Amino acid sequence: MNGFFITFEGIEGCGKSTQVALLKKRLEIEGRKVLVTREPGGTTTGELVRSVLLDPANTSITSLTELLLYAAARAQHVDERIRPALDSGAIVVCDSFADSTTAYQGAGRAIERGIIKQIHDIATRGTWPDLTILLDLPAEAGLERAHAVREVDRIESEPIAFHRAVRNEFLRIAEHDPLRVRRVDATQTVDAIAEAVWRIVEPLLP
Repeated sequence: MNGFFITFEGIEGCGKSTQVALLKKRLEIEGRKVLVTREPGGTTTGELVRSVLLDPANTSITSLTELLLYAAARAQHVDERIRPALDSGAIVVCDSFADSTTAYQGAGRAIERGIIKQIHDIATRGTWPDLTILLDLPAEAGLERAHAVREVDRIESEPIAFHRAVRNEFLRIAEHDPLRVRRVDATQTVDAIAEAVWRIVEPLLP
């Protein structure tokens, strides 16, 4: 693969979509070929799976089913869009990826990490981010932001303890993989966050 794979991670309301869009704009100004995508989603199949996963009425879904659906959407995403884009030399910027599964299904749903790793290996087959930006802020602040701008989805409606566990797992991931995962304080202004992101991204670009 000749491209560069960047993912944005963080709890609900941390501003991933906003920062993905701002980074895309900056990369394109520099003349870079960029693919922006998201998970769950990014493909026709993935968007259908997303609608199932985030539907607030879908209260009977089990933790294992949830895990496998995320993985199925990711496998399609990697094969259909991410890997071809990287092979073409593009920079891929993705709103959430496998670290979200580790945090949400691993910590949030208490699924054993060994199972999560096996699922990652199957779904990604070695396609892994070169750089991950973790937009970090307290769970309470993130949920307050999310609730202020949209109707809550199935994941956002989980209790605060769930979201605290997810945030703590993201921080654990960053601590254990500091070369790939870079934490950015998401309590700052949008512009300040964008500048912090660019200071991280620019020196690493191929």
